[in-house]
Amino acid sequence: MVVAKVFKIAKRFQGLPKEDDFDLVEEEVAPPKDGEVLCKTIFLSVDPYMRVYTAKSPLGTTMIGEVLARVVESKDANFNAGDLVAAGEGWRSHFVVESKKLEKITHLPEGVPESLALGCLGMPGRTAYFGLLDVGELKSGETVLVNGAAGAVGSVVGQIAKIKGSRVVGYAGSDEKVGMLKEFGFDEAFNYKTVDLSERSEER
Repeated sequence: MVVAKVFKIAKRFQGLPKEDDFDLVEEEVAPPKDGEVLCKTIFLSVDPYMRVYTAKSPLGTTMIGEVLARVVESKDANFNAGDLVAAGEGWRSHFVVESKKLEKITHLPEGVPESLALGCLGMPGRTAYFGLLDVGELKSGETVLVNGAAGAVGSVVGQIAKIKGSRVVGYAGSDEKVGMLKEFGFDEAFNYKTVDLSERSEER
Protein backbone atom coordinates (compact mmCIF):
# COMPACT_ATOMS: atom_id res chain seq x y z
CA MET A 1 0.00 0.00 0.00
CA VAL A 2 1.34 3.41 -1.01
CA VAL A 3 1.33 6.08 1.71
CA ALA A 4 0.91 9.68 0.53
CA LYS A 5 2.05 12.82 2.31
CA VAL A 6 -0.75 15.38 2.13
CA PHE A 7 -0.82 19.09 2.98
CA LYS A 8 -4.01 20.05 4.82
CA ILE A 9 -5.15 23.62 5.51
CA ALA A 10 -4.68 24.22 9.25
CA LYS A 11 -5.20 28.01 9.45
CA ARG A 12 -6.50 30.87 7.33
CA PHE A 13 -3.66 32.62 5.53
CA GLN A 14 -2.66 35.97 7.00
CA GLY A 15 0.04 37.64 4.92
CA LEU A 16 2.60 35.28 3.44
CA PRO A 17 1.84 31.57 4.02
CA LYS A 18 3.70 30.05 6.96
CA GLU A 19 4.68 26.49 7.77
CA ASP A 20 2.14 26.24 10.59
CA ASP A 21 -0.68 27.22 8.21
CA PHE A 22 -0.54 23.59 7.08
CA ASP A 23 -0.69 20.14 8.62
CA LEU A 24 1.37 17.48 6.84
CA VAL A 25 -0.41 14.15 7.26
CA GLU A 26 -0.10 10.65 5.83
CA GLU A 27 -2.90 8.87 3.98
CA GLU A 28 -3.00 5.40 2.46
CA VAL A 29 -3.58 5.32 -1.29
CA ALA A 30 -5.54 2.36 -2.64
CA PRO A 31 -4.23 0.58 -5.76
CA PRO A 32 -5.68 1.87 -9.04
CA LYS A 33 -8.75 0.19 -10.49
CA ASP A 34 -9.56 -0.22 -14.18
CA GLY A 35 -9.41 3.18 -15.86
CA GLU A 36 -7.36 4.69 -13.02
CA VAL A 37 -3.72 5.72 -12.68
CA LEU A 38 -1.39 5.94 -9.67
CA CYS A 39 0.89 8.97 -9.84
CA LYS A 40 3.78 10.42 -7.84
CA THR A 41 3.98 14.22 -7.64
CA ILE A 42 7.22 15.92 -8.67
CA PHE A 43 6.11 19.59 -8.73
CA LEU A 44 3.33 21.55 -6.99
CA SER A 45 1.81 24.76 -8.33
CA VAL A 46 1.58 27.90 -6.18
CA ASP A 47 -0.88 30.43 -7.61
CA PRO A 48 -2.58 33.65 -6.41
CA TYR A 49 -6.10 32.23 -6.82
CA MET A 50 -5.41 29.72 -4.04
CA ARG A 51 -5.82 32.38 -1.34
CA VAL A 52 -9.37 33.15 -2.46
CA TYR A 53 -10.42 29.53 -2.88
CA THR A 54 -8.94 28.30 0.38
CA ALA A 55 -10.66 31.10 2.30
CA LYS A 56 -13.92 29.33 1.48
CA SER A 57 -12.66 25.81 2.18
CA PRO A 58 -13.16 24.10 5.55
CA LEU A 59 -10.04 23.74 7.66
CA GLY A 60 -8.60 20.27 7.21
CA THR A 61 -9.19 20.34 3.45
CA THR A 62 -6.35 19.21 1.20
CA MET A 63 -4.54 22.23 -0.23
CA ILE A 64 -5.77 22.80 -3.77
CA GLY A 65 -3.55 23.16 -6.81
CA GLU A 66 -2.35 21.63 -10.02
CA VAL A 67 0.53 19.19 -9.85
CA LEU A 68 3.01 17.69 -12.26
CA ALA A 69 3.52 13.98 -11.67
CA ARG A 70 4.98 10.73 -12.99
CA VAL A 71 2.80 7.71 -13.60
CA VAL A 72 3.76 4.89 -11.22
CA GLU A 73 1.12 2.34 -12.19
CA SER A 74 -1.58 2.48 -14.82
CA LYS A 75 -4.82 0.59 -15.39
CA ASP A 76 -5.44 2.47 -18.62
CA ALA A 77 -3.74 1.50 -21.88
CA ASN A 78 -3.27 5.16 -22.81
CA PHE A 79 -0.86 5.76 -19.90
CA ASN A 80 2.36 3.98 -19.04
CA ALA A 81 4.66 4.02 -16.04
CA GLY A 82 7.02 6.97 -16.36
CA ASP A 83 4.62 9.20 -18.33
CA LEU A 84 4.65 12.86 -17.32
CA VAL A 85 1.16 14.14 -16.47
CA ALA A 86 -0.60 17.17 -15.03
CA ALA A 87 -3.59 16.90 -12.70
CA GLY A 88 -5.62 19.05 -10.35
CA GLU A 89 -5.24 16.76 -7.35
CA GLY A 90 -3.88 19.24 -4.82
CA TRP A 91 -0.78 19.18 -2.67
CA ARG A 92 -0.12 15.48 -2.13
CA SER A 93 2.85 13.25 -2.88
CA HIS A 94 0.85 10.38 -4.43
CA PHE A 95 -2.67 10.02 -5.77
CA VAL A 96 -4.93 7.70 -7.74
CA VAL A 97 -7.12 9.40 -10.32
CA GLU A 98 -9.38 8.53 -13.24
CA SER A 99 -7.28 8.68 -16.39
CA LYS A 100 -9.72 11.09 -18.05
CA LYS A 101 -8.72 13.72 -15.46
CA LEU A 102 -5.06 13.59 -16.49
CA GLU A 103 -3.27 15.66 -19.10
CA LYS A 104 -0.33 13.80 -20.63
CA ILE A 105 2.61 16.16 -21.11
CA THR A 106 4.30 15.38 -24.42
CA HIS A 107 5.11 18.83 -25.82
CA LEU A 108 8.17 19.91 -23.81
CA PRO A 109 11.18 20.69 -26.02
CA GLU A 110 14.40 18.87 -25.15
CA GLY A 111 16.31 20.57 -22.35
CA VAL A 112 13.33 22.58 -21.07
CA PRO A 113 12.70 22.20 -17.31
CA GLU A 114 9.68 20.00 -16.65
CA SER A 115 8.37 22.50 -14.09
CA LEU A 116 7.47 24.87 -16.94
CA ALA A 117 4.55 22.54 -17.76
CA LEU A 118 2.86 24.18 -14.76
CA GLY A 119 3.80 27.68 -15.89
CA CYS A 120 4.41 29.32 -19.25
CA LEU A 121 4.07 25.98 -21.09
CA GLY A 122 1.00 24.99 -19.07
CA MET A 123 -2.32 26.52 -18.08
CA PRO A 124 -1.01 30.08 -17.42
CA GLY A 125 0.82 30.15 -20.75
CA ARG A 126 -2.17 28.82 -22.67
CA THR A 127 -4.41 31.38 -20.98
CA ALA A 128 -2.04 34.16 -22.02
CA TYR A 129 -1.55 32.94 -25.58
CA PHE A 130 -5.13 32.18 -26.54
CA GLY A 131 -6.59 35.03 -24.50
CA LEU A 132 -4.40 37.59 -26.21
CA LEU A 133 -4.28 36.23 -29.75
CA ASP A 134 -7.56 34.34 -30.24
CA VAL A 135 -9.92 36.23 -27.93
CA GLY A 136 -8.20 39.62 -27.94
CA GLU A 137 -7.24 39.33 -31.63
CA LEU A 138 -4.08 41.36 -31.10
CA LYS A 139 -2.77 43.27 -34.12
CA SER A 140 0.83 44.40 -34.58
CA GLY A 141 1.38 48.00 -33.51
CA GLU A 142 -1.40 48.09 -30.93
CA THR A 143 -0.72 49.15 -27.35
CA VAL A 144 -1.40 46.43 -24.77
CA LEU A 145 -2.15 47.34 -21.16
CA VAL A 146 -1.55 44.43 -18.78
CA ASN A 147 -2.94 44.53 -15.24
CA GLY A 148 -1.41 42.10 -12.77
CA ALA A 149 1.49 42.09 -15.21
CA ALA A 150 3.97 40.38 -12.90
CA GLY A 151 1.76 37.32 -12.45
CA ALA A 152 2.01 33.98 -14.20
CA VAL A 153 -0.43 34.97 -16.95
CA GLY A 154 0.24 38.69 -17.21
CA SER A 155 4.00 38.36 -17.56
CA VAL A 156 3.56 35.97 -20.48
CA VAL A 157 0.91 38.21 -22.09
CA GLY A 158 3.37 41.09 -22.11
CA GLN A 159 6.17 39.08 -23.66
CA ILE A 160 3.93 37.62 -26.38
CA ALA A 161 2.65 41.12 -27.18
CA LYS A 162 6.23 42.38 -27.57
CA ILE A 163 7.07 39.49 -29.90
CA LYS A 164 4.02 40.44 -31.97
CA GLY A 165 5.22 44.04 -32.33
CA SER A 166 3.05 45.77 -29.76
CA ARG A 167 3.84 48.51 -27.26
CA VAL A 168 3.31 47.01 -23.80
CA VAL A 169 2.46 48.80 -20.56
CA GLY A 170 2.29 46.82 -17.33
CA TYR A 171 0.85 47.50 -13.88
CA ALA A 172 2.13 45.64 -10.83
CA GLY A 173 1.93 45.96 -7.05
CA SER A 174 5.53 46.74 -6.02
CA ASP A 175 8.62 48.53 -7.29
CA GLU A 176 10.44 45.18 -7.33
CA LYS A 177 7.82 43.76 -9.70
CA VAL A 178 8.02 46.88 -11.85
CA GLY A 179 11.75 46.29 -12.23
CA MET A 180 11.07 42.71 -13.23
CA LEU A 181 8.63 43.83 -15.94
CA LYS A 182 11.25 46.12 -17.42
CA GLU A 183 13.66 43.18 -17.52
CA PHE A 184 10.95 41.25 -19.39
CA GLY A 185 10.93 43.95 -22.07
CA PHE A 186 7.78 45.91 -21.14
CA ASP A 187 7.96 49.40 -22.67
CA GLU A 188 6.61 50.96 -19.50
CA ALA A 189 5.68 49.65 -16.07
CA PHE A 190 4.06 51.27 -13.04
CA ASN A 191 3.39 50.45 -9.42
CA TYR A 192 -0.38 50.85 -9.11
CA LYS A 193 -0.02 51.41 -5.35
CA THR A 194 2.04 54.57 -5.78
CA VAL A 195 0.95 55.90 -9.19
CA ASP A 196 -2.43 57.43 -10.08
CA LEU A 197 -3.36 55.17 -12.97
CA SER A 198 -6.12 57.44 -14.28
CA GLU A 199 -3.69 60.34 -14.63
CA ARG A 200 -1.06 58.19 -16.30
CA SER A 201 -3.67 56.84 -18.73
CA GLU A 202 -4.74 60.36 -19.65
CA GLU A 203 -1.12 61.37 -20.23
CA ARG A 204 -0.70 58.55 -22.71
